Formats: sequence, structure tokens, C-alpha cells
Amino acid sequence: MADENVQIWDGIDQEEEFDFDEEGVVESVDTTEADEEEDVLPVEFGIDYDTGQLTGGKVTGLEAVKVWAWNALKTPRYLYEQNTWGYGSELETLIGEASMPMEYIESEAKRMCEECLTQNKYIEEITEFDCMIVKGILVCSFTIVTTFGEVEQSVAI
Repeated sequence: MADENVQIWDGIDQEEEFDFDEEGVVESVDTTEADEEEDVLPVEFGIDYDTGQLTGGKVTGLEAVKVWAWNALKTPRYLYEQNTWGYGSELETLIGEASMPMEYIESEAKRMCEECLTQNKYIEEITEFDCMIVKGILVCSFTIVTTFGEVEQSVAI
């Protein structure tokens, strides 16, 4: 006897439903318009950017995208198994490259930041990119252009 609570995937596309009439004839019903994905407002836990500590509250919209960006930039790419390979940045690979020309460091940092941040569907681009080394620390500042507006961000590695 089959367990009534077990659902077996039957290979039917999730966007299609089938109706049976009284004679058992199947009629396909297209539900793609009714099930269109709505844009969901992003939600993140607030962060104190100076200390990296959680603030205890939740933020939404533009501030949530800023929190996501800060976390993604501070997380080394490929290091943690729970993250996809697209999440995180490779900025830490620039550590020890101070002998390289500043133009090279700036172009690589910009590329790495763009690759990291454009993984988020709400982030369209980064502009006004500036990069400098202050007391041996790489500091990148830029503006993030999102679907919710623009926000300034900086990261120190």
C-alpha cells in the first residue's frame, strides 16, 4: 500500500496543471501568468560597518543590498563550502602585491568587486570606483547602482 503523504515527481513542468474532465480526458491549463514571480523586497540583518557586528535589527531594500554587498566583499571566494562559487570576493589575493603598479592593483580590485557584486540580481553596476593603499591596507570606495537607487560603499582589505 502506498503512503498517501509521499509525493513522487512525475516529470510534469511545474508551470502546467492538468484538469481531468468527467470522462478522464486531460486538458492542459497554462498557469504561467498567474504564477509570475513577483519581485521580493530583500531583507538582511543590520550591520555596524565599523565593527562588523550585527545591530539586532532587520533592514530592507537599499540598505539590505548594502549589507549583502558588504558581506560578499568581506567573504573570501571559494573558502567556505556553504557558499556558492559565485559568492564572495577575491580581494585578499591582492595582499602582498604592493610592489605591483597601482594601476594594476586598481584595475584588478575593480574587476574583483564587479564580479563579486553583480552576482546579486538587485545590483546593476558599480561606478565612481576609487582604490588606494593606506598604511598597507587596500581601501576600495565606489557607488553601487541598484534597482532601489544608489548607495556608497567602501571596503578595506
